[in-house]
Amino acid sequence: MSQPLLLHLRSELKQAADPSRAPQMQKYMKSAMPYHGVPGPLLRLVLRKVFADLDFQDADSWSKTVLYIWHNARFREERYAAIALCEWKKAKAFQTLETLPIYEEMIVTGAWWDVVDVLASRCVGLLLSRYPKPVGKEMLRWSQSEDMWKRRTSIICQLGFKEKTDLKLLYACIEPSLGSKEFFLRKAIGWALRQYAWTNPDEVRRYVRTHEHELSPLSKREALKNI
Repeated sequence: MSQPLLLHLRSELKQAADPSRAPQMQKYMKSAMPYHGVPGPLLRLVLRKVFADLDFQDADSWSKTVLYIWHNARFREERYAAIALCEWKKAKAFQTLETLPIYEEMIVTGAWWDVVDVLASRCVGLLLSRYPKPVGKEMLRWSQSEDMWKRRTSIICQLGFKEKTDLKLLYACIEPSLGSKEFFLRKAIGWALRQYAWTNPDEVRRYVRTHEHELSPLSKREALKNI
């Protein structure tokens, strides 16, 4: 199933593409991998069409297909398709602890915000909501990883949790990166705090005040932006 699906996907993307847009899309994303030239709204329509009649017997066949598309993608939209297959409604039953290593591989090898942020907030976040203790422990390990994107994931994986945010976990995942000079970690800290500020602005103010000399100006600015 994997190879025919990728070939079908590639064919549909080529038909939908505007090749004149591809260089600018690649430049904007600073991507080594080229684009077909399919804008986001149209990409979603193409994927809906390609995935419409798709069915998997079990989690193993689904995960193998996701990784086959990921590993054999020639264009960035094809990698976006692999991520969309992770978010796919019919794949919800396959989202177990065994799925986390798949997302870890995609995060480490994808290594850029357009890939990592979706996987972190929607896919890893879903696993965290389902398995808070084991996935939470793994996020604590990721927060101290040498890989910046795993650190970023641990910080932003609760973006959509609102009042269900585990503050103890969030602060513990932020702490190892407080002194980092990496833009994407500083931005992630501010983003995570800003999202929680919609739920509890007083707590975010308190946290920023307490850590005023540790947080970067970028993190503080982002955290307090909507308060």
